[in-house]
Amino acid sequence: MIRRNFLGLMMASASAAAFSSPANALVELNISKGNVEPLPIAITDFLSNNELGPQISQVIAADLQRSGLFAPVNKAAFIEKITDPNRAPRFQDWTTINAQALVVGRVSREGDGRLRAEFRLWDTFAGQQMTGQQFFTPPENWRRLAHIIADAIYERITGEKGYFDTRVVFVSESGPKTARQRQLAIMDQDGFNVRMLTNTKDLVLTPRFSPSRQEVTYMSFEGNQPRVYLLQLETGQREVVGNFPGMTFSPRFSPDGQKVIMSLQQEGNANIYTMDLRSRTTTRLTSTAAIDTAPCYSPDGARITFESDRGGRQQIYVMGADGSGQQRVSFGDGSYSTPVWSPRGDLIAFTKQSGGKFSIGVMRPDGSGERILTSGFHNEGPTWAPNGRVLMFFRQNAGAGGPQLFSIDLTGYNEQAIKTPAYGSDPAWSPLLE
Repeated sequence: MIRRNFLGLMMASASAAAFSSPANALVELNISKGNVEPLPIAITDFLSNNELGPQISQVIAADLQRSGLFAPVNKAAFIEKITDPNRAPRFQDWTTINAQALVVGRVSREGDGRLRAEFRLWDTFAGQQMTGQQFFTPPENWRRLAHIIADAIYERITGEKGYFDTRVVFVSESGPKTARQRQLAIMDQDGFNVRMLTNTKDLVLTPRFSPSRQEVTYMSFEGNQPRVYLLQLETGQREVVGNFPGMTFSPRFSPDGQKVIMSLQQEGNANIYTMDLRSRTTTRLTSTAAIDTAPCYSPDGARITFESDRGGRQQIYVMGADGSGQQRVSFGDGSYSTPVWSPRGDLIAFTKQSGGKFSIGVMRPDGSGERILTSGFHNEGPTWAPNGRVLMFFRQNAGAGGPQLFSIDLTGYNEQAIKTPAYGSDPAWSPLLE
């Protein structure tokens, strides 16, 4: 696994003997069976000559705990003090406190100024090492380094890709409710490293991440003109995708990043179009007297989900990528909106309004298996983590406050507030960084 070039992070393999990964390790989590009992895991402070080692360990522990699948053991219960992460630990000291897995590591500085970080993951009951890796990175990337290590631990134990080395673009809202300022902002998935991407003068709405590269589309009313912009996050380069006065929802990318799909309003109704980003040509996919909006591709690009009020109120529909076979899939009480296809292809997330509440839920692409994950005064705008196991959304509580970001896993039991410096809405999750 060699990735992470985006911020100058490199991974190097250590010797095969030192970092062996036995096939018969006992620790595993079957996360496909619904509600999972969190796995007790001990994460020791990485050895270092400063506070960076403990800080990296703290981020790793926070990532794993926030997933709902891991329960970091309180450090006050530790019996053994790790002094050499390259030596096998005293396994009985860890099984005694029921730590089924153990993470140890070290952080040091190379002669060229880079950080060198290494870690090992042990199965304490089997007495075997599960994995071990080392990384080299500039010091300013230490938080990202911690996220990558958390991803490696998550993947080794669950068998699925992690989602911690990702970012979220969102709308940062500040000021009084009657004169709210909305800026495009980006942060790490845990709410740290927030930075603004636009200024406070111009209204921005509904950012969307590309599934294949580090770029976003968003709507802006810069110069009082509704335009859709494409922003390259690596370079800061920005270009106008087009002027769409009748747009009802910001475009979403196709899975290959070559097209965007959007809804355009004309004469009181709205229909769905695609635009080729290279040629800027548009193709119309729906033609109704209703409002068809909020389209989203399936991960294989073969189908599209969208919302439409053609049946009298907002419901979720699915059609082929060419507009064929349009079929309603939501039939519960209330209205449905903002459908978003899971990166795994197995579920569609949505917002549901019923009984005076707004809920975030999921259903299969054929409409079966509907489950409500969370409900409240106003919940909206679900976005998927790249592994399809966690959703982020925004919530507006009753009263004078503003919207806030939250995450929730597919069990519906692990809801987490994502703290941001100001109010936050319209989150969009990035793919794993490269």
